[in-house]
Amino acid sequence: MPLLASTPLNPPRGWQVFTAAPHRMLFLAGVAQTLLVMLVWLVELAGRLWPGLAVPLSIAPVHAHSFLMLFGIFPYFIFGFLFTVYPRWMGSAPIPRRAYATAFALLVAGQLLTYLGLYTLRGVLGLAALLMLAGWGVALASLYHVYAGARTRGSHERLLNIALAAGALGIIAFVGALVTDSPLWFRAARELGLWLFLVPTLFLVSHRMIPFFSQSVLVDYLMRRPDWAPPLMLVATTAHAAFELSGLPQWRWLADVPLAAAALHLSWLWQFRRSFHARLLAMLHIAFLWLGIAMALYSAQSLLLLVTGADPLGRAPLHALGIGFISGMVVAMASRVTLGHSGHALLADQLTWLALFGVNVTAVTRVTAELLPHAYAWLNLLAAAAWLVVFTPWALRYAPLYLRPRADGESG
Repeated sequence: MPLLASTPLNPPRGWQVFTAAPHRMLFLAGVAQTLLVMLVWLVELAGRLWPGLAVPLSIAPVHAHSFLMLFGIFPYFIFGFLFTVYPRWMGSAPIPRRAYATAFALLVAGQLLTYLGLYTLRGVLGLAALLMLAGWGVALASLYHVYAGARTRGSHERLLNIALAAGALGIIAFVGALVTDSPLWFRAARELGLWLFLVPTLFLVSHRMIPFFSQSVLVDYLMRRPDWAPPLMLVATTAHAAFELSGLPQWRWLADVPLAAAALHLSWLWQFRRSFHARLLAMLHIAFLWLGIAMALYSAQSLLLLVTGADPLGRAPLHALGIGFISGMVVAMASRVTLGHSGHALLADQLTWLALFGVNVTAVTRVTAELLPHAYAWLNLLAAAAWLVVFTPWALRYAPLYLRPRADGESG
């Protein structure tokens, strides 16, 4: 009996499948990290409530948590996505397997060493950060090579290159903090990682992709990407970081109010309400809405500091941003990319839809913890546990797809 045309004579297996596309390698690492990073934090929070469970770390837990959240989860998804779309956006040849496999190996080696360093010696942690920086450098150089050689390139790619470089500076600042034990260097690592890398990167990806995806799903949809939005965002996030590092959070509203207004305006412009026509599209819109909510909270916090000197919101804005927007956008975008590039229909099943719902519940729980000081410790622990409850089934759903050939028989 002759083979079907779509059936390869020698189907790819094992390592060949895993390395067939950059998102496979990097997304799998990111999926694993969504569980490992929060497991470390859950143990830390449990130790605060029950000292017998406490496990000492080589640096202050808040700095460990910040570094792992900013540089230990989301970059894998970001690089996996950009390795895939950069050549397509700019009409270039795909990034070579050797480049993205090298970036993956260095980033993952550094990540594994990070866990060892957290529970042993600070010097090991510094070596881990340098390995991650090397992987970051390979990734950044590969993406810039595509950008530099492209015939057509736009402002999104140019600003993304800047944001990715800022992320590398954040790791360098963290290494500086380990050497000097300076709180300022730890703060610089946090501000660079969050406000000059993560927020700009996800904003730019959202600005380019949400209208595009919406147009492909919604009838009579006018794709609109205001040219003023990316530069306004970059100025606002840079100013936010500058106010924080200068110890002037009461003036941060000058940056936060414009970004809040811009984000909420874009949610309206991109027709948030219509997005519920398709769950996979709605997930992107819901996650992006959290950016407007978070920046509104940041604005209120800054104005309260200016007028009253009080800060009743604490880290509520930070977790609305980090869990609601950043984590939600990663779940939404990674689910879509994984389904599309594994040969499956672009439809969010019940588990995927509930994963995004669970991220929202986790965000609300963590924000509420800041507003209820008497219940803070328990709600904080509950939020960490909720994260694991949400991400574990999502990870089990999507991780196997990175190790299997495409369902449609295509390559990649």
